Amino acid sequence: MRLTTIFKQFKFKISFTISLVLLEGYLFVLFPLYIGYAIDGLLNDSFIGLYKLGVLGVGELIVGAARRFYDSRIYAKIYEELGSKVITDDTVSTTSILTARVNMFKELVEFFENTFPELFHSVINLMGTIVILYSFSTNIFLGCLLLVALIILVFGVTTKRTILYNHHYNNALEEQVNVIEKREPKKIRLYMKDLMRWNIKLSDLETINFSIVWLSMIGLLIYSIVETVNADGTILYGAVLSVVMYVFQFAESSLGIPEHYQEWLRLNEISSRLQNDDYEDY
Repeated sequence: MRLTTIFKQFKFKISFTISLVLLEGYLFVLFPLYIGYAIDGLLNDSFIGLYKLGVLGVGELIVGAARRFYDSRIYAKIYEELGSKVITDDTVSTTSILTARVNMFKELVEFFENTFPELFHSVINLMGTIVILYSFSTNIFLGCLLLVALIILVFGVTTKRTILYNHHYNNALEEQVNVIEKREPKKIRLYMKDLMRWNIKLSDLETINFSIVWLSMIGLLIYSIVETVNADGTILYGAVLSVVMYVFQFAESSLGIPEHYQEWLRLNEISSRLQNDDYEDY
């Protein structure tokens, strides 16, 4: 069972929630800009910008709440229908493997409910902030592109290792019930140690990638502050704040997308198991 299979079967319901995510993401991108308008307006004794910011906040709340109410019900229905299918269609696997795979399938459904919206938000923020930052400063725009290039390099280099660790981790998960049923303290201890070994490897790899990207993000943020303040002595205070907020928002989105990519690699490995595909035994 693949992510594409789930989407095709429930494409209209999932497409509707995607449309709400897009609207929610679009409204969110406007926040730094409207905060800047509100600040500059107040400095000139005008409350119009503040009112617009309030309307934007309420609009974001309404759309976000509606999507979450809708999502929780739709994806519960998907898990109910397809989760039972995972069990009934597999007449070969052991109880231990089936138990693990039902939990793995839940991760696929949770991807659509939680990760998918976050991914869309990150992409929308990334594209929106790049366009807006380009209008403020070409140098900051180029700095953002360099950060994207670095992220692609870092996570591209570690892709195979991420897949390898997930493969071994999922292999261990599928043996969990078998080990527990035997109730032998020594074997259970060894099993838990093996399971956590792969969990630690995944965590360590993620930490190293995060640290490299985070340091680059901080460098970009500091550079953007200096560049914005020195660019034009007549620039409005609200505009300066907007630029800094957009750079931080861009950096946050840039870090979020690779994390979702790593999750996608794990889910792709899970999909192969649920599909009973032949995949390489690393």
